[in-house]
Amino acid sequence: MEKRGQKLQDIINWAKKNEEVRALLLTSSLVNPLAPVDEFSDLDIEVIFEDNASYVHNSLWLNLFGTPIAVLEEDDACFEGKHAMKMVLYEDHVKVDFKLFSKIQFVAETQLEQLPEDWDIGYQVLLDKDDITSFLKKPSYQVSIIKKPVIEEFQRILNDFWWDTTYVAKCLARGDLFYAKFMSEDNIRTAYLVPLIEWYIASQHQWNITTNKHGRLFKKYLSDKEWQMVEATFSGSDVDENWKALFAMADLVNKMGTLLSEKLETSYPIELELKIRTYLRQVRAGY
Repeated sequence: MEKRGQKLQDIINWAKKNEEVRALLLTSSLVNPLAPVDEFSDLDIEVIFEDNASYVHNSLWLNLFGTPIAVLEEDDACFEGKHAMKMVLYEDHVKVDFKLFSKIQFVAETQLEQLPEDWDIGYQVLLDKDDITSFLKKPSYQVSIIKKPVIEEFQRILNDFWWDTTYVAKCLARGDLFYAKFMSEDNIRTAYLVPLIEWYIASQHQWNITTNKHGRLFKKYLSDKEWQMVEATFSGSDVDENWKALFAMADLVNKMGTLLSEKLETSYPIELELKIRTYLRQVRAGY
């Protein structure tokens, strides 16, 4: 953390001396009171230049803050002409995501009626030579708060979950591990389990909580038994382990889906579950 703090100070000192830099903002987790922060947390820096063009097309200036291991660059065409990005991993293991604005682009963003999500998550003005941040609204920090689902969305996820388990079963029966993992991890875990667990946790906290990105705080808010149920949904390359993980997913959806259905005052598709479970067991048994 000392390395990160020193690098931030180096960037601020450079910005103060550089006449082309007009403002500097720190954003994301380091200024969001709801976000977990540790030694691996990135520096997310917005640099507002009078004109950002030369800094977008030249990366040598990044060496002023250390020796880069890797640099990922995205020009403003990737962001509808609003800004560019340079994401840098330095040899001291500090990662800095630089967002590069031209002053005219930045000012246009500050005057939008609604505060953009990147700023509503949280920001801190580190430097402002021209008072161009004065129009910025205060962040609400509410972007990451889990929202109560509409019934149709909740029901769709339950139905889609049970439907997609059949694809995993067929793939495992065929020994097709790649497609089985695609369906179980890319589809089922990401599209169904993550939002379901988010809603389950939020329903126990008056829908006023965040679990951060992709379930980073799930373990914090689930009971030990519930977390064990989640852990059981992960598997390696062994086909039998993947079958066990698939049924663990089914058990998790049954538990959380049933309780959520009660809280949302809607029905749980128990008949569909029973029929699909029968199908899964039959496919696993080989008939």
